[in-house]
Amino acid sequence: MPTDTTLTLPDGRPIPRLTGPERPMLESWLDFHRATLELKCAGLDDTQVRQESAEPSELTLLGLVQHLAECERNWFQRVAGGLDVPPVYEEETGYALNPERGIDEALTTWRREIERGRQVCAGRTLESVGRITDGPMAGVEVGLRWVFIHMIEEYARHNGHADILRERIDGVTGA
Repeated sequence: MPTDTTLTLPDGRPIPRLTGPERPMLESWLDFHRATLELKCAGLDDTQVRQESAEPSELTLLGLVQHLAECERNWFQRVAGGLDVPPVYEEETGYALNPERGIDEALTTWRREIERGRQVCAGRTLESVGRITDGPMAGVEVGLRWVFIHMIEEYARHNGHADILRERIDGVTGA
């Protein structure tokens, strides 16, 4: 099988690299998980993406998209890039829903944060070091390699949540 990163699954998601250099492999796995989140939201309206998973959780697909936009900004721009940028949303985790913000706006914001993070990290090596900016580990050094691995884990975990949410909304499973 070729290792061309342009190969896609039948649902359109990019197949992560199976061989090759580490950075393109990490980037391809992150892109796969990003595409999985987007797939979980595909074809749903603003009411559906606001549907909560199950009590007592208030988790929603819209909240997940917003949260991952915050993660993209925090880890790639603030931590790895050293930029002093504010949170994307008024509530820093991104989970809170605003009645005026729908899925299209949230996805546009999320895509913008992904692209900006790519630009910020383009000239950095996996050995580049940034600093955690806040929380109990504020000031701790972290490598870009770690940030990629953490973001892959972050998406993988939340895509599991997205699977459950999507199944609850309309019965769609898989991917």
